[in-house]
Order: sequence, then structure tokens, then C-alpha cells
Amino acid sequence: MKIIKQIARILLGITFIFSGFVKGIDPWGSTYKFTDYFNAMGMDWMVWAAFPLGIVLAFAEFAIGVAILFNVFLRFFSWLGLLFMAFFLPLTLWVALKNPVTDCGCFGDALVISNWETFYKNIVLTAFSIIILVYRNDMPYLVGKKPRFVLGSLVVIFYVGLVFWSYNHLPIFDFRPFKAGTNIPDAMKIPEGARKDIYENVFYYKNKKTGEIQKFNDQNYPWQDSLNWAYENIESKLVQQGYVPPIHDFTITSAEGENVIDFFIYDKNYVFMLIAHNLEKSRRKPQDKINNLAGWAMGKGMSFICLTSTVAEEAAVFAKKTGAPYAFFNCDEITLKTIIRSNPGLMLIKDGTVIKHWHYNDIPTPEEFEEEFAIEKP
Repeated sequence: MKIIKQIARILLGITFIFSGFVKGIDPWGSTYKFTDYFNAMGMDWMVWAAFPLGIVLAFAEFAIGVAILFNVFLRFFSWLGLLFMAFFLPLTLWVALKNPVTDCGCFGDALVISNWETFYKNIVLTAFSIIILVYRNDMPYLVGKKPRFVLGSLVVIFYVGLVFWSYNHLPIFDFRPFKAGTNIPDAMKIPEGARKDIYENVFYYKNKKTGEIQKFNDQNYPWQDSLNWAYENIESKLVQQGYVPPIHDFTITSAEGENVIDFFIYDKNYVFMLIAHNLEKSRRKPQDKINNLAGWAMGKGMSFICLTSTVAEEAAVFAKKTGAPYAFFNCDEITLKTIIRSNPGLMLIKDGTVIKHWHYNDIPTPEEFEEEFAIEKP
């Protein structure tokens, strides 16, 4: 039993730490996931709480994990860990059954697992939590209480520092599909022979003699018997999802409604993409630096554009107020939030490959860009 207790403690602690860490360094990603849940549950009035709840949840998971792994205040945190699992186990069962969101977000973007896999995972973690609670007073440890407390406290302090840094800049680790080094055209391709979506169809036909409407499947629907049956409707249900490329639904739409993405992702020169998923809510403080960089880049023959989900009329008003010299294009809001956790934020690509991202607090000056990327000065 000694080995089982140790295994349960170590695995549960590591899982909680990993889950809290990947969500903590990406606070806006957690916010978007909470927003998805609130919208799916018809709780739009709770959206305002998405950001603080994301921060609190991530910190709670990390703290519980550290306490369990380092065997610190185990009497208290063993109860907290079990209560945590007692809440999330039925919640993830509901998510698996109803499928309101396709990704539970339990490990952020670092590890995406299905809703049913999440539920099965939580069954195991709940069992570990029970073991730790039962044996909380008889849990072996290698070093004394004080060293364990000091080490655990340092880990938590370090974590808080990383979260603060990630909030004011960008996630210290990037697990998203637009991370630096990604070639966008390649990430949008569907490989030859990749699995395709499988649908189950239900056909509704009306019996011309009785007026009764009956259901049929793909094998027995009476499409040839027009004498006795009249087609009414069809329902298609996705039973197996096919291959989904890492980057999908990425378009760059002009004011005229034309998708001009190829013009930018195949450009051999540097292309600056300012990402502002909502211009009304975008931070205005760095606007002068952005305008300065844009003017310099376009003067050097580089493309500098803004991608936003804001409609063209409002974008024109924004440009007039801020003096923005660059063109505005439309893109899906979810895609923009995936590209960068900053509003606005800046993405640099070259020949379709993502080179770097900048938070609005870190927008470079032309001189800094020239130095970093060895751009020749006139």
C-alpha cells in the first residue's frame, strides 16, 4: 500500500501542477474557455467573471498540486483536492454527454483531449484523491516539514511571477497553432488520405396515402418510390470527425469581401500583421509606437496590415481617430484570439512562416527591429 499511496500522491500532484501551470501562463486563454462555457450554459451574465475565475482556478490547481506533491499541509489540501474533483467529475460527465464545447480546456492549449477522455481521466484522479485523503496522516516523505514548506513556497512564488509576466507580455510557452516557426500554408493543408468526417443521415418522408411522416436511414430511405413517398427533410449528425488541420478558418478579407490571404502568406518579404480582435476594446497607449513602426515598414517596402473582426465602417473611424496609416482587413474573432493573447498584438511572418509575436507592451521601434533582424540601414 505504501507504493500505491506514493504513486497516487505524485501523479495527482503533478497533474494538478501541470494543469494549473499551462492555464496560469495563458490567462486570456482560460478567460476565453470560461466564456465558451458560460455561453453554452446560457449564463451570458457571468461572462464578466471569466477572467478572475480563470486566474483563481489556475492558481488553486497549482497550489493544490504543490501541496500534495511536496506533502505540505496535506490534511487540508487532501480535502480541497477531493472537493475539487467532486465538483469537476460530474461537470465533465455533463460536458461529455452534452458536448457543449469540443475541448474542455483542462490543460489549456498544451494538451487537447476529448471530453470523454477528460471524464475518464477525472475518474482516475478522483480515486487518487480518495486514497490521499484516507491516508493523509500516514503519507511517507523523504525530508523534514520545513524544507518541504520552503521549497513548495518558492515554487508557488515562481509560478506567480510567471503568471504576472505572461499577463503583461505573452505566455512564456506558446502551445498555439500560430507559434513562432509555424509555416501557415503547411499548417492549413489537409494531408492526402486523411480521415474524413462521417455523418449519419436521418431522412424524413411523408406517406402520400396516410399523411404520416416516417424516419429512414441511408440504407432504406424510399428515394425511388415517389408514388408512395414524398421527401420532407433530412438531418445529418456528425458521428466521427475527420482530420482538422492545426490552422483552419483563417481568412483575410478585404472591405470588398475578397479573401486575399495568399497575397500575404506567400510574400517573400517581412509582413507585419497587427492583431486587434476588437478595435473598440484595443489598448490605445501603444498606438503611436505602432503607427511609427508601420510608417517605417511600409517605407521599406514591407506590408503592414491590421486584422480585426470589427466592421469596416468602425475600422475607418478608428483609423481617423488614431492616425493609423495601415489597411484594415477582416478575420474571424476566434482565430485572432488564437493568434495572439494581446489586443492589439503584432505578428511578424515571412514567406508564410511565423517569425515572432509582440504584446502591445513590447512593440519594437524601427531601430530595435533593424538591430534584431539585421535590416540594412540606408
